[in-house]
Amino acid sequence: MNLMRRALLGAIGAMIGGKPSSAKETRPDSGGETTTQNEAEESSVTPRHVVCFLGKERDLSRLSDAASRAIRDFAKGFSIDEDYSQSEPDDRMSQSFAVCWDRVEADAWSPADEDAVADHQSVLYILGPSMAQAETVKVSMLALRLVERLIDAGAVAVKGESAGIAHGLDRWRELIRQGAEATEAADPLSEQRIGRLAFAKRPLSVPGYLESVGFHLVGLPEVYVPETAGSERQIVAIMDAVADEIAQQGLEPTLKGRRGGLSFDSTYAVDEFKFNPYGIVRLPK
Repeated sequence: MNLMRRALLGAIGAMIGGKPSSAKETRPDSGGETTTQNEAEESSVTPRHVVCFLGKERDLSRLSDAASRAIRDFAKGFSIDEDYSQSEPDDRMSQSFAVCWDRVEADAWSPADEDAVADHQSVLYILGPSMAQAETVKVSMLALRLVERLIDAGAVAVKGESAGIAHGLDRWRELIRQGAEATEAADPLSEQRIGRLAFAKRPLSVPGYLESVGFHLVGLPEVYVPETAGSERQIVAIMDAVADEIAQQGLEPTLKGRRGGLSFDSTYAVDEFKFNPYGIVRLPK
């Protein structure tokens, strides 16, 4: 199954999955496919951004032209997906965005953003390049710049398909601003954190844990925190703290300090966009 088809099937799975009433969501079932440690270690899979943009016109030319200029100007390796982009609305988008809205950041989206999704008239998909771990932060900052270009060109809603995360336009603009400041300051740790906040989803629910999805887009393993560790917001704070510690001091010191373990037993198949080749940090129960 090709990568784009698998990504879109994953998005459809999210559309028909659980109906979260709070920050916690149940991750769509993966169909029983489990990636073992050996399969993960043998895999050559690398992370890749897929970003969905909704337009307000039944004409993709404005968004696609802006994307082409951005790709030419700075977003080398990105490309427009011609097979799945369409100059007509997709009636699954309202439910898809409803599942994917960021439920951690206060005011991450507004009723106006929901209305824009419901009223959209076109869909543009942009594919990022396959990323080596050392390149993930740089490419994620380029993806944010690409989001900025397409919002300026008239995109009314944006969703990161690789982890299933959507923000409202105001929140995207704030993340773009923070990313630009971090890049100008040559602060890779801040860039990595902003990339996580922009393109990763948390928390999702798996038996006994709350999990992150998408930390591989900035070169980090996922973090699983026992559901007994506190409230959902407390658990999200733990996830983010662990990710920051890995970025600052390295994986092994973080595992030792947190008494955690690194696992490669993922419920995502190796050719799914959500599969994390850097593993999963599980904190002890």
